[in-house]
Amino acid sequence: MRTAKIGDLEVARIGLGAMGMSHGYSGAGSDDDESIRTIHRALELGVTLIDTAEVYGPYVNEELVGRALRGRRDGVVLATKFGLISHDGRVAQGPDSSPANIRTAVEGSLERLGTDRIDLYYQHRVDPGTPIEDVMGVLAELVGEGKIRYVGLSEAWIDTVRRAHAVHPVTALQSEYSLWTRDQEQILPVLRELGIGLVPYSPLGRGLLTGAITSPDALDSGDSRRSSYFPRFSGAALESNLALVAKIRELAEAKHATPGQLALAWVLAQGEDVVPIPGTKRVVYLEENVAAAGVQLGEDDLSALEQAVPRDAVTGARYGDMSSIDA
Repeated sequence: MRTAKIGDLEVARIGLGAMGMSHGYSGAGSDDDESIRTIHRALELGVTLIDTAEVYGPYVNEELVGRALRGRRDGVVLATKFGLISHDGRVAQGPDSSPANIRTAVEGSLERLGTDRIDLYYQHRVDPGTPIEDVMGVLAELVGEGKIRYVGLSEAWIDTVRRAHAVHPVTALQSEYSLWTRDQEQILPVLRELGIGLVPYSPLGRGLLTGAITSPDALDSGDSRRSSYFPRFSGAALESNLALVAKIRELAEAKHATPGQLALAWVLAQGEDVVPIPGTKRVVYLEENVAAAGVQLGEDDLSALEQAVPRDAVTGARYGDMSSIDA
């Protein structure tokens, strides 16, 4: 697989998000053996960026990734995140990026992942109670101590990114970005000015852009996508959004691709510094996602997709509560 640069870090063009193996979605935690096979197959196919977080589970996803990478750590760019769990109990809910909490979090992640360093360590959400300068100061110290190699932010916006980067280089911004979540196009010029890569999570619209989800009944009762947290999956919003998926499917068939592959190819076409991390817990879907790197889109293809899925065409907010998203 081709590689890309996010900051000074070289990674394969497509990464793997591990969250759904243990957390949030239908079947999470039901087949760890298949999840581990999926990670192993990803490495065989040339995927290098593996993404997790302490809050997924919590903790069990990092443990799963750690087991999968035992004896296979070399060559992997291992990413995890801190800041949505308060380890001393001072914050009942919401983000905690206090310096002491970061230091507790990194030690726990290192232990669960079975490694002596984290390649890319993200602040999971901006903490309004801790100045970003203080956060980056601690992360810079951890880089100096060899516990982390590169620093990332997640769902941070322009002012926060600039202030953070002024203290210590930010390698990547991880944010939701896909055909129908286009907010990040406003910050991409700033990232490129500063030499920061974009790592899109949910590049397949939390699975909706694959065409596999046609009603809420396709999801387990405990699947978070059935809750008010994800308005795009409910009622009239879902019906409207499925009409967009039908247009993507039609264009995909003309390219001899699946809807998901076309959606991923669109993300890849946004720049060599954009590295999506589609999530899956099954080998068959991993192989489909990786094959998207071979789907070539010309100007006519991109124009057709823009017409099929205009920037504001999607119905529903991406989260029911956007208060944790920096703006």
